[in-house]
Amino acid sequence: MMERLPIVYFVPPGAAPKGRYVQMLDQDMKQKIATGEGFIAALDQSGGSTPKALKGYGVEEDAWSSEEEMFGLIHAMRSRVITSPAFTGDKVLGAILFERTMDGTVDGKPTPQALLERGVVPFIKIDKGLEDEANGVQLMKPNPDLDILLHRSKALGVFGTKERSVVNLANREGIAAVVAQQFEVGQQVLAAGLMPIIEPEVNIKSPERAEADQILLEEILKNLDALPEGVQVMLKLSLPTKPGLFDPLVDHPAVLRVVALSGGFARPEACVELAKNRGIIASFSRALLNDLRHQMTDDEFNASLGEAIDEIHGASTAKQPVAA
Repeated sequence: MMERLPIVYFVPPGAAPKGRYVQMLDQDMKQKIATGEGFIAALDQSGGSTPKALKGYGVEEDAWSSEEEMFGLIHAMRSRVITSPAFTGDKVLGAILFERTMDGTVDGKPTPQALLERGVVPFIKIDKGLEDEANGVQLMKPNPDLDILLHRSKALGVFGTKERSVVNLANREGIAAVVAQQFEVGQQVLAAGLMPIIEPEVNIKSPERAEADQILLEEILKNLDALPEGVQVMLKLSLPTKPGLFDPLVDHPAVLRVVALSGGFARPEACVELAKNRGIIASFSRALLNDLRHQMTDDEFNASLGEAIDEIHGASTAKQPVAA
């Protein structure tokens, strides 16, 4: 178990010193993400996926009558996760938040602050959804207000961002466009003083998944090699069909950390595949939360979440040898 990193207290620039705001130093957050023995929780289901997430949690659509009520229910679920005694920085290195979650409160504190007090590094989902498919991929929709979101996130103590596109087919032109867009937005994030998680997800149901993995690897390496010396990004990728395929990304000096999404795999299968890939840690959403139910007692909820955290932590840290 890694030692808890130091936490410092500061008043954000321009704020009246009425109370103390808790934040890890940027370099401590970076160190924790780069070297920590754990994984990143994805708590960033957005508007379109929220009803499905709530249904999985045992809350049916007739439980709300407005979008505000719906988001209130999903925030209550996330708050329950974040405040669980199982959810600490000992095994959960970071957590990716939806914008509304970041702007909300947990136990009366801004959500990023609540995470930081538990030793968990906060990230924010910044993409606004996907374009229609073209050339076998789905690019990110434009986000003209991104700089405003980045500035607000940084002021709240957020360390990094996450942006998602999707690769459905092994189309080199399409994959090259996805990766180029991802790195372009990543540069904007870096300029705002935040760490980008670049996420060009390969659809695990793609009939051309293995070929898409290979093309994606080549295009990412091209863009990494073009970064200025000393600049680093993070990568969030689907688990490859060939274990170890992404080793060159894990070892690249421009990569702070490679994390994996579950991509629709159930947790046991996702953990088996994750354990085959050296240096890659989890950033799971459904595979982390699937067994949690609104109707559970707190003891049941905490025990179920703890079991999921232990299983994902194990696959992130204890790797299985894979035959050449």
